[in-house]
Order: sequence, then C-alpha cells, then structure tokens
Amino acid sequence: MYAANGIGLAAPQIGISKRIAVIDITFNKDPKSKIVLINPQIISVEGKQKEEEGCLSIPGFRESVARPLRATVRAWDRHGKEFTMQGEGLLARAFCHETDHLSGRLFISHLSALKRDLITRKIRKMMKAGEW
Repeated sequence: MYAANGIGLAAPQIGISKRIAVIDITFNKDPKSKIVLINPQIISVEGKQKEEEGCLSIPGFRESVARPLRATVRAWDRHGKEFTMQGEGLLARAFCHETDHLSGRLFISHLSALKRDLITRKIRKMMKAGEW
C-alpha cells in the first residue's frame, strides 16, 4: 500500500477472502493513524464530493468519482472491539472505496458505462500486449 502511494488496502486485493481493510490517509507519516476495519459497514452518509480517485487494483487509471462528503462506518478493530468512526473528505472517500472492495466493486463501478467500457478496453489491450 505505502510502496504504491496508496491510502487503503482491502484484503481481497491481495487474495485474502476476508472483510478486512486498512486505511491510512497520512501516507504512513503518522504510525498511529492506521485504521484497521474488520467487517466494516457504512451506516450513514451526508453531502457529496466529486474528486479524482484511483485504485491499487487498477494502477495508472484515475477518474472523477462522486462519493459522500461524510461517512460513518461501524466495524471491529484488530482486538475484536466494535467501534464507529466518522470520516470527512478523503477519509469518507477511503471508507466508501475500501468497503466497495469488500463487496466486490471497484471505483470504476461508479463511472458511466461509456467510461467504464473505455477503461476495460484499455486494460484488455494492455494485457494482450503484455503490458499489464
């Protein structure tokens, strides 16, 4: 995650079939800022923001994606303790992005069918050429 300049990673992205995600919007600048979410659920959202978003699962592709401005997540920590946390801005975006991964969705799922198709075609072309 850090080596790729990412702010979040979900277990399925590395081949682990568990509902676990790690988020650190400080890019590892503050060791205490790492958030471990086990079986997270978004329980409330407010407002809207539209910002460019990328994904470690689809490197090299970034698109503007609409997400909630604020999101509250309920999850369990690594010690099995349930907690809720509200995030705003980038943290809310990360909560939504990582919980999407845990439900089998990528950020391109939030794009228009045309944009999604263009990205999918580019990826297939890169794979065929051995560039992916």
